[in-house]
Amino acid sequence: MPQQILTVSTRGAGLYEFTDEAAAFVAHGAAREGLLTLFVRHTSCSLTIQENADPDVKRDLQAFFNRLVPPADDASMAWLHHTIEGPDDMPAHIKAALTQVSLSVPVISGRLALGTWQGIYLFEHRNRPHRREIVMHLSA
Repeated sequence: MPQQILTVSTRGAGLYEFTDEAAAFVAHGAAREGLLTLFVRHTSCSLTIQENADPDVKRDLQAFFNRLVPPADDASMAWLHHTIEGPDDMPAHIKAALTQVSLSVPVISGRLALGTWQGIYLFEHRNRPHRREIVMHLSA
């Protein structure tokens, strides 16, 4: 089973950890040493590895990106053309362009080589709930 699609259901903008699901995929794979590649199949969300101990980190990241790229109905975003899908859509595309849609995590002894406080997250940039697909690929 070198590949699997993981579906993450979101409740709106925020960071959704899926480290356990990725670790389980690796544990059931044949590769003891290798590389886990993660790829999200959407243009208005992204992937990130971040601290998973203090929930303030998630709140602060969300607040930072909201200040960096406000909604399209904010006066500072009047230059946007793509607004037909709502005030959060084009800002979500910008946030995804500033972050990553793909991650690589080394696998050592059949386990993810993450640091003590690192977790793998889907970073949802849209305000409404979505079902996001993440392709997980394990190579030896």
